[in-house]
Amino acid sequence: MRAIIAKDQQPTFVHLPEPVPAADEVLVQVKATALNRADLLQVMGKYPPPPGAPHTLGLELAGDVISVGEEVQNVSVGQRVMALVAGGAYAEQAVVKAAHVIPIPSGLTYEEAAAIPEAFLTAYSNMIEIGRLIENERVLIHAGASGVGLAAIQMAKVVGATVIVTASRAKHAICVDAGADMTIDYQTENFADRILSTYTGVHLILEMIGAPYWDDNMRVLENWGRLVFIGLQGGAVKQIHFGVIMQKRLSIMGSTLRNRTDAEKQQLIENFTSWAMPQFLAGALKPNVWRVMPFDDVAAAHDLMRRNQNA
Repeated sequence: MRAIIAKDQQPTFVHLPEPVPAADEVLVQVKATALNRADLLQVMGKYPPPPGAPHTLGLELAGDVISVGEEVQNVSVGQRVMALVAGGAYAEQAVVKAAHVIPIPSGLTYEEAAAIPEAFLTAYSNMIEIGRLIENERVLIHAGASGVGLAAIQMAKVVGATVIVTASRAKHAICVDAGADMTIDYQTENFADRILSTYTGVHLILEMIGAPYWDDNMRVLENWGRLVFIGLQGGAVKQIHFGVIMQKRLSIMGSTLRNRTDAEKQQLIENFTSWAMPQFLAGALKPNVWRVMPFDDVAAAHDLMRRNQNA
């Protein structure tokens, strides 16, 4: 089968044997996958797959189940599914733990379904479970026009929160369409000044940038506020003054999905499915598909994301 790996800091096509599902796995004929920043980092050698994971690129997929392991009872051949994987989605076929697949909601295409697992599970895990966002709170979502950002905006509105985002001005409209209440142009505005001119602060920050935003994040958080890191695109925070953290009684947290255990992923997927699938069926949550590109155009797709042209 055709698959894509990282070679010489480029996504590269190779031919690999068709995978065989283990007793607790299913084999999926991949119809669509989605691009994530983690894929770019893996290509550059900065985000290797965890031990035991395929070196094939790709963290999420949608497709049809074409065979199941002997112990699998909850998934059937022919079922349309989407899935979060630790690697292997950039391929014609992929094996997935049966406990990690999610039935595709009726009415969604494969392309739409492929845009759900990584972005929406990341947003759900970090904003709803770890960040504990509740009704009437204010949440600041950095990189609001990213896949995770747009998923988080929608989820925050389902909860009943006020949503503030940072994004380039050209991407404000898509954030507003997703439900953002305030949009801030990070290129021309200081987000903390803007927020504090209207509100007393925010209760939760979903943070993907890192060092450049640290001081202003500390300034804008309310007492007992929570800061959840899910990325460090601007570099790691190398010096922390704990005084403000103690004075405001802040909680600083962070997580990744890829290196979680199978059991942790299974529990997250079960929680997410119960919470989010009714919202997808009701239309309150919608996957964001910026552009659909052929499998052969993966290098061009990576280039678009590298230049921040996507939303």
